[in-house]
Amino acid sequence: MKAENLLYAKTHEWVALAEENGAQVATVGISAFAVEALTDLVFIELPPLGKQVEAEQPFCEVESVKAVSDIYSPVDGEVVAVNTALPEALETLSTDPYGAGWIAKIRVTDDAALSTLLDFTTYQKQCQE
Repeated sequence: MKAENLLYAKTHEWVALAEENGAQVATVGISAFAVEALTDLVFIELPPLGKQVEAEQPFCEVESVKAVSDIYSPVDGEVVAVNTALPEALETLSTDPYGAGWIAKIRVTDDAALSTLLDFTTYQKQCQE
């Protein structure tokens, strides 16, 4: 996936929307900017399958040598897939944050939160401030 084609939350999560089995599914990860800010990742706690998540609420966490950081859901929905390879290969978040570094797929149950997401250009401006 190309960073320019994704949507972004103010809290540095990215979203790629797709239609899967008649439902809107959001693939979610954290941006390259967030990965660089976190530095030296040591652990990720993936959300459980079936977990109901709310936009702007923590749904999993990542730990670096400096701190534990919440990862916020950018949408309302249900976790339908997680990237089970990620905990054993955290470097993927740095090397391919917008591809193999995805964290979870969420079946969107309410698309109201999508209107609060930023496009790439707006997100880049936020990161520079």
